[in-house]
Amino acid sequence: MKNNAYIKGLKAAFPRSLPVMAGYVVLGTGFGILLAAKGYSPWWALLMSVTIFAGSMQYVGVDLLASGASVISAALMTLMVNARHLFYGISMIDKYKDMGPRKWYAMFGLTDETYSLLCSDYEPPKDVRKSDYIFFLTLLNQCYWIIGSVIGSVIGNTVKFNSAGVDFSMTALFVVIFVEQWEKAESRLPAVMGLAVSLICLLVFGAENFLIPSMICIALGLFLFRKKLKGGAADD
Repeated sequence: MKNNAYIKGLKAAFPRSLPVMAGYVVLGTGFGILLAAKGYSPWWALLMSVTIFAGSMQYVGVDLLASGASVISAALMTLMVNARHLFYGISMIDKYKDMGPRKWYAMFGLTDETYSLLCSDYEPPKDVRKSDYIFFLTLLNQCYWIIGSVIGSVIGNTVKFNSAGVDFSMTALFVVIFVEQWEKAESRLPAVMGLAVSLICLLVFGAENFLIPSMICIALGLFLFRKKLKGGAADD
């Protein structure tokens, strides 16, 4: 009976995950190629995608590995790059409360795309437990990323070619996400603030050091203007 419930959850999650599959396999392949270009085997791609599973951070992690960055630097960079997930996680507490032990994996596997799907208006069929749907949606999305990263690493270690520009794929994804959120957002103040702060920090700290200061300033700005943001959303 329990296996039947799992199958129903998997069937409900699979079609919803297909758009993510299209992006994750391609982006994961790009990550694998970059990792191979730095001299790392497919086992590294598999290990990183299983244990880290953070697209943007994995791209950044390639350079951190290659440059021999310290543990403290890597930890701070990871915190800054993925700080948004703190807010994602808080908003998912109610959705995850009935998942039992599987909620720990759901928290670990929460990505931008998975979060977007779980926050949509879609509701799984009545005979499907929401906990099963959430679990399998998260699992499928990670599997797509793992498959793409391993494929990319195998290609990169087998076929030698110039990988310059491959790392821009993640930048392109962020641009698409930004444009989509700009069009749908109730308030555009966070986006404008983020652009302005990033530009100022880029000019002040330079291209190599602006990321962490800009993330800190953006977080402080959102905190200071949180009442205005809430008020603006309510007015709409």
